[in-house]
Amino acid sequence: MLNPADDAFLALLNEAIPDVAGPIEPRYLEEPRGMVKGQGGVLARPRSTQEVATVVRLCGEHGVAVVPYGGGTGLVGGQVATGVAAPLVLSLERMSAVRNVDPVGNTITVEAGMTLAAVQDAADQAGRMFPLSLASEGSCLIGGNLATNAGGVQVLRYGNARDLCLGVEAVMPDGTIHHGLKRLRKDNTGYDLRNLLVGSEGTLGVITAAVLKLVQKPAALTTCFAIVEGPRAAAKLLARMQVALDGLVSAFELMSGVGFEFLHETMPEVRTPFEGAPDWMVLAEIGSGVDADMETRMSAVLAAALEDGLICDVVLAQSAAQRDAFWTVRESIPAANKRIGAISSHDISIPQDRIAAFIDEGRTALAPFGPLRLNCFGHLGDGNLHFNVYPPKGDAKADWAHLKRDLMDVVHDLVHAYDGSISAEHGIGRFKAGDLQRYGDPAKLAAMRGIKTALDPMGIMNPDVILTR
Repeated sequence: MLNPADDAFLALLNEAIPDVAGPIEPRYLEEPRGMVKGQGGVLARPRSTQEVATVVRLCGEHGVAVVPYGGGTGLVGGQVATGVAAPLVLSLERMSAVRNVDPVGNTITVEAGMTLAAVQDAADQAGRMFPLSLASEGSCLIGGNLATNAGGVQVLRYGNARDLCLGVEAVMPDGTIHHGLKRLRKDNTGYDLRNLLVGSEGTLGVITAAVLKLVQKPAALTTCFAIVEGPRAAAKLLARMQVALDGLVSAFELMSGVGFEFLHETMPEVRTPFEGAPDWMVLAEIGSGVDADMETRMSAVLAAALEDGLICDVVLAQSAAQRDAFWTVRESIPAANKRIGAISSHDISIPQDRIAAFIDEGRTALAPFGPLRLNCFGHLGDGNLHFNVYPPKGDAKADWAHLKRDLMDVVHDLVHAYDGSISAEHGIGRFKAGDLQRYGDPAKLAAMRGIKTALDPMGIMNPDVILTR
């Protein structure tokens, strides 16, 4: 049984660490989609790893739940506790230092409270690139990115957050510190705690710092926006590009015409590259050396695709400003989605060779529910789709909200049938914990519960995230 973080506990914290904690502030109890209001008793904002360790140790000694809080941008409720007795909300926003930059070994060591954009800027100042890229990069924190194993638009070439992390420093549930900030690419010394903590969503410990991989900045970026015949044609185009362009495709985004309709309805200031809202489009980007002449090579691939009917029209960015305008379109789609208001949102992944079939079957499965609008978009290059269902134009989300659970079940049942995943890049959080229990492999779930019990026997770390109590 967990205890609330009350005034007496607040006084105890501030006696141990002056000015580390205060009453909870409302913004730490919110999540971006406004689906739930969180609970909280105390807000702690430590300034060092040792202070984090002291806070967590005291929470363990007094049976107080800890809810780690990054930038608050997560979409599965991992940052907002419900049904937990007034937990302590632990924000790492004061821990935002760059501890080390190693341009020879291509690493950067940063504290968990840095925004992703700040990490990218620090890498850029060192003449390198940190390739994790998300729409929320100006506000999400790198600790949260690692805790959720964030994805984004460049996973195709560079991988998820886990693939870009060499080591972590973390405070474990008993308040001990795991000193894992080694800048090593090979370290075969037993169980890999880094990969256990990355993606654990604050349920096994609190990541306080990390060693991240850097890459050489591309000397040239070649970007195109194309209208494609459909998802099958898009998949064929990607395969051709990878072969013809030396596997250097870093982003390959699929967008539906519904997404463009939403932009036109809610964000008319965003200029789209084509008239109207074509049924299907892709945004592709290649990073290369300055002498690779990738624009000529990409133009040849696109010309052949036009001739073969895979694409209907295409625009090749002729300047950095035009490239930025292309990406503004893609990055504005989630904001337009939010303004329309989804009845049910699904962050899923499907084996790449079955994506087109899944989209067709998904449309068919949703049709009996009525004239709903489906905005399917996402990172086709790594199999991650955002398969989101909206009310008909002119209807309010609330008019259709009673269908949410049924819609989720239909989509997730189909994802399971296609041997996909119900969570591609957003994590499980609290919102999908029941779905994980329903669709997860029993042996894996049993092992996860064993790990959770071994590391966090009191169950104080982010209760009800990933695994329900």
